[in-house]
Amino acid sequence: MRNFFLSFLYGHSIIPYRLGFAFFLVAGLCSCGNLSRSGLNGSSLKIGTNVTPIQEIKPEQKNQATVYIQGKIEKQAPLMKQWAYEINDTTGKIWVVTNQKSLGEGAQVVFKGKVRYRSIPLGGKELGEVYLEEE
Repeated sequence: MRNFFLSFLYGHSIIPYRLGFAFFLVAGLCSCGNLSRSGLNGSSLKIGTNVTPIQEIKPEQKNQATVYIQGKIEKQAPLMKQWAYEINDTTGKIWVVTNQKSLGEGAQVVFKGKVRYRSIPLGGKELGEVYLEEE
């Protein structure tokens, strides 16, 4: 059997066979792993220290700070030409105004946006709310 194999390879370069074997070995190892789809709505997505916990977003950051938030969509509301999504990251909740329409409740998302504050004085009380406007 060994002589047959060696006689088959005789006169042929072994380098293409080794490259082919290496390719299939790497492809096989990669397919065995638990590879998740990449994208901004992956459940295991973490973009590191750039993510701001929602509880740290305060009204005094109004109209200037750009932040990244990550969390799960809990509610959605259609606006005139945009959509609003309530995002929960376990530290708090915030509404995000965006042009994205196809996001569903329960989806894990990451948004980059400017912190905004809408003042709503009512009966001597301030009922305003902080929200994010996606960039």
